[in-house]
Amino acid sequence: MSRKHPVIAVTGSSGAGTTTVKRAFENIFRREKITAAVIEGDSLHSLDRMAFRAASAEAAKAGNNTFSHFGPEANHFDKIEEMFKTYGESGMCKRRYYVHSDAEAAQHNKHFNLTDLKAGVFTPWEDIEAKSDLLFYEGLHGLATDNGKIDAAKYVDLGIGVVPVVNLEWIQKIHRDQAERGYSAEATVDTIMRRMPDYIKYITPQFSRTDINFQRVATVDTSNPFIARDIPTPDESFVVIRFRDPKGVDFPYMLNMIPGSFMSRANTLVVPGGKMSFSMEIILAPIMHEMIENKKK
Repeated sequence: MSRKHPVIAVTGSSGAGTTTVKRAFENIFRREKITAAVIEGDSLHSLDRMAFRAASAEAAKAGNNTFSHFGPEANHFDKIEEMFKTYGESGMCKRRYYVHSDAEAAQHNKHFNLTDLKAGVFTPWEDIEAKSDLLFYEGLHGLATDNGKIDAAKYVDLGIGVVPVVNLEWIQKIHRDQAERGYSAEATVDTIMRRMPDYIKYITPQFSRTDINFQRVATVDTSNPFIARDIPTPDESFVVIRFRDPKGVDFPYMLNMIPGSFMSRANTLVVPGGKMSFSMEIILAPIMHEMIENKKK
């Protein structure tokens, strides 16, 4: 961990809603004039789209039907740890991007003065921008460990978990995959099933290492997520916010600022789902302010 070059990691599985937290941080960065070097979790996969499909097919032939993007075989856990450690020590590190679409490919080809980048591949590695205030990671494995060999979490100054109750997470993923990627519900369910062992082993344990968890809980029936016609709206949910260390957290201020909020435990704040983004900014802005002030000391 580093006071001079802090690392923030937002972690959650595919479809969990980490983008909502990322937007809250972006708003804070803009208001506070904080320059963040952004790392996309997808860029730390070890296999591009075609290589992953080939490896998955080979694994299936060998009887392994659980090969997934959640496990170490398809990720550079070592590079995540190295990136966080290097940035904490020097304020610099290498990064690359995963190209999600043809539109992104055009942007990256222009940036790198290339012509051959296409959707599903990685860009070349490059140095991050100099003189950033902090490193901001958003993805699957920001606090990953691997049997004691890798421990990215020990280099993270602020870890944020985004983890809806699992039925809601599945509903969000099914609908997102249909809307954005054209996948059938059946194909997404197959993916969920294949990823489950790695989800349990590598994703879930991270939420015990985070400093703050945001968990959305629906107040409508989600007992069969595979037939849900729509995603429960924010107003049909609450957000359970757990602080690992409640010492120094100004709960009275938060309760006063966030209408409809209440405490369910000594370290747990519950807010209306429609106030999720607002609550994130109320909670995270003072932390960011303190982090930047500490850098100056």
